[in-house]
Amino acid sequence: MDIKAARRTERFGARATTCVYWQAGKCNRNPCNFLHRETPIPTTTGYCDANTYSLECTKKPHSSANNKSAPKRILKNVLIRKIGGNLVIDHQKPSHSICRHWVNGNCVHGEKCRNLHSWFYGDGFSTLAKLQEHKKVITGIALPAGSDKLYSGSTDGTIRTWDCHTGQCVNVVNLGAEVISMISEGPWIFIGLRNAVKAWNVQAALEFTLYGPKGRVLAMVVGSETLFAGDEDGVISAWRGSSESMLYSGSMDHSIKVWDMDTLQCKMTLSGHADTVTSLICWDSYLLSSSTDCTVKVWVATEEGPLKVTYTHREENGVCALRGMTDADAKPILFCSCVDNSVRLYELPSFSERGRLFARLEVRSLEIGPGGLFFTGDGTGLVTVWKWLEEPKVASSS
Repeated sequence: MDIKAARRTERFGARATTCVYWQAGKCNRNPCNFLHRETPIPTTTGYCDANTYSLECTKKPHSSANNKSAPKRILKNVLIRKIGGNLVIDHQKPSHSICRHWVNGNCVHGEKCRNLHSWFYGDGFSTLAKLQEHKKVITGIALPAGSDKLYSGSTDGTIRTWDCHTGQCVNVVNLGAEVISMISEGPWIFIGLRNAVKAWNVQAALEFTLYGPKGRVLAMVVGSETLFAGDEDGVISAWRGSSESMLYSGSMDHSIKVWDMDTLQCKMTLSGHADTVTSLICWDSYLLSSSTDCTVKVWVATEEGPLKVTYTHREENGVCALRGMTDADAKPILFCSCVDNSVRLYELPSFSERGRLFARLEVRSLEIGPGGLFFTGDGTGLVTVWKWLEEPKVASSS
């Protein structure tokens, strides 16, 4: 083998392999026989030969008398991959997944990376602010009626109050225990703890504690002046009220139970999910349920009485939370938080995708605010403020 061929072999041999110790941040070799980047640095434009890795390139035609005047072939949105010692052109469409190397600050492809270098994609909404003060998972976000303050709870044991105008944290309450869940209803904030629920009225400055739950209070809802709290012992505690409405509860036993809020008796049990039921929302005459079985199910009442599944939407990953709101054009939007650290936005009833939000860890909390605002809280302790953007108005000609 001549020197030139030997150098080429070296270049596409060990030197074309990324150093696993460098990837783990532990390589101490200088020089190292392996690459300290993910792939050879891509060129922007050039002739595609055996020495070029390119995401957008001009392929040089073979030289012959018959094709001297042949136009150059333009290849766009492609990847040059090394498979079995050969360089293969990979005609792949840009991905809708976030680049994990970009998240960690070490993507070498820049604008040529086929994965997203953004915390969201889609039209019609944007990020307004990121509220980073909590040290652990965000478990609840609340915006009480008539208040200009946003409240967030975390497993770091604190409730933080944020000024909605400045985005600054104006108060911190240390509860001395993990905040497991948190909701708001009118001027009230309800905080689920272990073995108790704290109730705050932010307008009247009232505070008291409700006892009864056993273990962590995992979920709460208010309906017709009745507060319901579900704990990890499988019991739903109720305080006050009477109504003709229904209460729905999802469980780790894969079932959904329907309760009469007047008698507090279970009227029916719904079976359809193959794993833990993680979230339930009522939308018009429909019940939507999500599960770690990677599905969202739409239930509707039948003439016979029991609810039946009318549609099943499938995700690639387990679903951990659902929330619904309308966009700037009053179209119903379903927020679907998945365990791959993304939130999918779907327009109902078609389930057509409107966009995605991304986070470093799972988004456990989703809250809807006034004026097109919505909030997400993830496992790093970050609260992000988002807003729907109004579509530009087209002037009509007269």
